[in-house]
Amino acid sequence: MSNIPPSTVMPGLRFKQRFPLLSLMIERCLLSLVLLFAVSVLIFGGLEALPGDFATTYLGQSATPQAVANIRTELGLNRPVTTRYVEWLGNAVRGDFGTSWASKNSVSEQIGKRLGNSLFLAACAAVISVPLAVGLGMLAVHFRNRLPDKIINVISLAAISLPEFFVGYLLILFFAVKFGIATFPATVYDGMNFIDRLKAIALPTATLVLVVLAHMMRMTRAAILSVMSSAYMETAELKGLSAFRAIVKHAAPNALAPIINVVALNLAYLIVGVVVVEVVFVYPGMGQYMVDAVTVRDMPVVQACGLIFAAVYILLNMVADILAIVANPRLRHPR
Repeated sequence: MSNIPPSTVMPGLRFKQRFPLLSLMIERCLLSLVLLFAVSVLIFGGLEALPGDFATTYLGQSATPQAVANIRTELGLNRPVTTRYVEWLGNAVRGDFGTSWASKNSVSEQIGKRLGNSLFLAACAAVISVPLAVGLGMLAVHFRNRLPDKIINVISLAAISLPEFFVGYLLILFFAVKFGIATFPATVYDGMNFIDRLKAIALPTATLVLVVLAHMMRMTRAAILSVMSSAYMETAELKGLSAFRAIVKHAAPNALAPIINVVALNLAYLIVGVVVVEVVFVYPGMGQYMVDAVTVRDMPVVQACGLIFAAVYILLNMVADILAIVANPRLRHPR
């Protein structure tokens, strides 16, 4: 490439050579948009392919064919699928998800209320689990192959093996039913003060923390252990730096890229994985809203919730990729 005159180099290639980091970020953003578009097609097409019909579910099995046809005409279900998809996607881009078929309320308004509850629950779980996972991961590395490391590994394996609903029901049984020190169901409402809201979500937050903590901790431990075998770590120890200081000062920063990836993936799971937890604790969030809509085949609500969950997951994965590139200069110039 060095023998090629600069004027003959394609503009896109010149931009990529001059701004490698910016070009990688743009590529990740474009790829995320393409992926979100593909997911929107799958969501809309998959729901259309499901057996059954909202009109029949809404009117009951005893409904006359004419009544079913009238409902389908009113909702526009007799129009071509492609026409309805293009109209739905165009409105969704503008933030308009239509009207709920069952409740006749604006889907966007209902999601605006419930999305805040889901984000609050996920944020509380993240604030606890992320620093705890990184700290336990460094602690396990410091005591590797010794009793504290083995105890942490056994507990983390047990936590990974248990599904969310089982962990949730165990917490309800012990802390809400037997000891009576926690609130169930996890009811929150507008105007509720911050402390009462934290008390109400204590059990679902603990469930999410237990579910994601083990995975983040084990990946943090593995990432730091891979760095500990590097030559510069041996040099740091030979210079008299204590093992724990070497881990905190040298190993952890150099293992930042994989740690960022696993943290971002688990944060995405916190947003998307709240569905089961919200149903278990009857928490008024996005997950509960979507499950209620599925039972009555309220397609506008299911489509909107599915698209938002997918967008959040893709966004957090994109952020993880960008942060990993920023944290690791070697990723900016792949061979």
